[in-house]
Amino acid sequence: MPPNSWYVTTPIYYVNAEPHLGHAYSTMAADVLARHHRQRGDDVFFLTGTDEHGEPIEVAAAREGITPQALADRNAAKFEALGPTIGVSNDFFIRTSDPRHEAMVAEIMQRVYDNGWVSKGKYEGWYCPRCADFKTEREVGPGNTCPIHEIVLDWVEEENWFFQLSKFQGRLEALYEERPDLVVPDFRRNEAVSFIKGGLEDVSLSRPTLKWGLPLPWDHTQRMYVWFDALLNYVTALTFAREGEDLSARYWPADLHVMAKDILKFHAVIWPALCMAAGLEPPRRMVIHGFLLMGEKKMSKSLGNVLDPFEVIERFGADALRFYLFREVSFGQDGSISTAGFEARYENELANDYGNLASRVLAMVDRYRSGTVPEAAVDATLAEDFEGTLERFRELLDRAELTQALELVWALVRRLNRFVEETQPWVLARDEADPERLDEVLYNLVEGLRVTTLMLVPYLPATAERLLSVLAEEDRALAELGSRPGGQSVERVPPLFPKIEA
Repeated sequence: MPPNSWYVTTPIYYVNAEPHLGHAYSTMAADVLARHHRQRGDDVFFLTGTDEHGEPIEVAAAREGITPQALADRNAAKFEALGPTIGVSNDFFIRTSDPRHEAMVAEIMQRVYDNGWVSKGKYEGWYCPRCADFKTEREVGPGNTCPIHEIVLDWVEEENWFFQLSKFQGRLEALYEERPDLVVPDFRRNEAVSFIKGGLEDVSLSRPTLKWGLPLPWDHTQRMYVWFDALLNYVTALTFAREGEDLSARYWPADLHVMAKDILKFHAVIWPALCMAAGLEPPRRMVIHGFLLMGEKKMSKSLGNVLDPFEVIERFGADALRFYLFREVSFGQDGSISTAGFEARYENELANDYGNLASRVLAMVDRYRSGTVPEAAVDATLAEDFEGTLERFRELLDRAELTQALELVWALVRRLNRFVEETQPWVLARDEADPERLDEVLYNLVEGLRVTTLMLVPYLPATAERLLSVLAEEDRALAELGSRPGGQSVERVPPLFPKIEA
């Protein structure tokens, strides 16, 4: 039976500035889900990339005295280099300045025009140069400001081409009715539905004053509003990501778009309508996450009070950062992060709960059974705690509940630590009358460590790979407790997460 295809995307990141923690957060979230689906045997395609047109890039480049293309080239390289730094496994990196993307955008937008979903008109209204977004009256903040960037909006009057979004009101309402999980979490879905039901207006598709953008295929005097060019990357990438192969039939529609809440309107309202206008099936689902807030000022003993992701990665590895962000902030919500919070999670959970468990278990197998995992039965009490967890874990990640899924695994890690204290293998080792019980305890500890580590592969890919290698585990598919009989040779492991030094 052929594997299920599964296509996940990040937003493409705007190259008017360098990468920051928010970009890393979206990409790591998509990576967790991509790795999990690969473990399930799915045929995964994971896309990320950069958005390289529009007025903000023009302005930023002019400020530096360089061309927009030079700025795009410089910052796109930094975004592409971010992937390996944070341990992500994307299959392709798209740049919207790629001529292959530009050609496909022209083809798709000409189709939208030919299908009758475009008209010419005069635009009068408020525009945010930072969002590259024309604001409706209900999106304008106090004093005619942008509620996202808190800057005064520009009043713009110009003749543009318009995408007839208003004509998709009924179809979008029906789409949300048919697919209650089109946007998750629910409160983000409600925001999208409320925006649609509040009445849709046609949206500007082009600007006559824009110089750094793609020309409209039917009117070269106007250049395309950047969001239309950018959104189409999810479709265009599939046509050239693999040399000589069009992957569109294999992967479209996208199974999941991952993004932050500030681009909800474009993805949850305009994007499905644009797909319909072009004769494309809309994406299946979108997960919207909140912002990471540096609200706390308490300092850690080693990192000060600014959580610099690159410093964290350099000192503690990408896995530690990945773990902290999804453990600390409930995915989908806004949440505060801090250096003190990172240090506490690192020491208490990564170093003590997990790292110490691995070190103790493998050291005991080495000491008491010469490094060979005993063959024994599954402990009944431990089996009860593990029962149903894999199914629940899959269900949570199917709903993109990354934090809740990680909590489920951590409950197993803590259960294994309690099992060590309850059974006290060091005491059993002195009782030569009952060697079978020590065999059973050691087998269950190794088996529990193996099963939980397989579940942690998406979150801690480098650490999990290292530990699974020591456990002589070649398969990376998720496994039930007791599915491996023992008999394998294992080795001691140095501390997976060394103690923090001030």
